[in-house]
Amino acid sequence: DVARDGAMTGPNVALYEEAARRFPGIAWQASGGVRDVADLRALADAGAVAAVSGRALLEGRMSREELEPFLRNG
Repeated sequence: DVARDGAMTGPNVALYEEAARRFPGIAWQASGGVRDVADLRALADAGAVAAVSGRALLEGRMSREELEPFLRNG
């Protein structure tokens, strides 16, 4: 949802839930609105396998320890 890129308004979780439900064979990468680790958890629960978290990372809203469960190679 590019309208949410950099806006820090939260990701469009419903969009990714619907996409993952309709097209389960696609590895969905979420983008737009990620504010914190709670948003990453919600996206993972919705079926997204990855998420772009640029501004939240740049602003230090997520620590390395919080991100650890989401990192494939630690």
